[in-house]
Amino acid sequence: MIDMTQSPLVLGAMMFGTQIDEDTSFALLDRFVERGGQWIDTANCYSFWASDSGHGGASERVIGRWLAARPGVRDRVKIATKLGAEPVEPGSWPERREGLSAGAVAAAFAASLERLQVDRVDRLWLHMEDRSTPIEETVGALAGLAADSFGVSNHPTWQVERGRAHARAIGALPFDALQLNATYLRPRPGTLPPGVAHRFGVLSDEQADYAAEHEMEVWAYTPLLSGAYDNPAKPIPQVYDHPGNTARLQALDAVAGEAGATRGQVVLAWLLSRGIRPMLGGSKLYQLDSAFDGVDLKLGSEQLERLDAADHSPWASPYAQR
Repeated sequence: MIDMTQSPLVLGAMMFGTQIDEDTSFALLDRFVERGGQWIDTANCYSFWASDSGHGGASERVIGRWLAARPGVRDRVKIATKLGAEPVEPGSWPERREGLSAGAVAAAFAASLERLQVDRVDRLWLHMEDRSTPIEETVGALAGLAADSFGVSNHPTWQVERGRAHARAIGALPFDALQLNATYLRPRPGTLPPGVAHRFGVLSDEQADYAAEHEMEVWAYTPLLSGAYDNPAKPIPQVYDHPGNTARLQALDAVAGEAGATRGQVVLAWLLSRGIRPMLGGSKLYQLDSAFDGVDLKLGSEQLERLDAADHSPWASPYAQR
């Protein structure tokens, strides 16, 4: 369940230290805290594809320097990082990446703590699955780490369940959160949206139902289609071009007009109505402010019903209903 005593928005720090310079990163982090933000999400591999070295770590280093420069702010924020996807050598991803063996997990986590300049994190995510390592080995390695909770990103549901069962069997903390791509529009079957590099990276009905049944949090990355909902210069990706989404966009435009909000703000409010915590990876202060206004937007029950019913079939729902 989402704790609504703090802002539900997550600040995604993927491009900090690479495409987003340090001064701008600090300004975004400061504004995030000023607006009541709590969760900051990064990863040890961010952003290897945009770095001069071909390795990640820049985002964690920027956050570490920001924490060091802001005494007391660590008590006001929660830090989440991910491991498992860092390339072994520059240019070797995805064929050669660190993976999720016990040794790789221990080494990656220690390096993340050093870069973040913290002695523990509030949540540690498994970034992507590693079929060469049994999930039980990975869960055993997590049990001894200085993290308050553990989550899974871009994994199939069966692996999540196996990992949770093993954690319970050894008396360890089970995974309590999923991080996946989710937005109001739905991609065509058999396609992956831009920016989703993982076979199981798009939130499915099964994953949503599993999370609801086990009271796990769901975090949504790229919920605003990298600005395409509202920026005419960024067309909505072709994977979303189908009749169901034509109806969804019509409903989205109608509700946005009634609410005096942007499309993206309505999308954020709709995700929260489904119990999904949205993540923002914007690079501008106005984008961050707009997202905060979106998660504060209160849509009426009739508006939410229209958004849900736009392409509804009597035999299926876009997300699990309780």
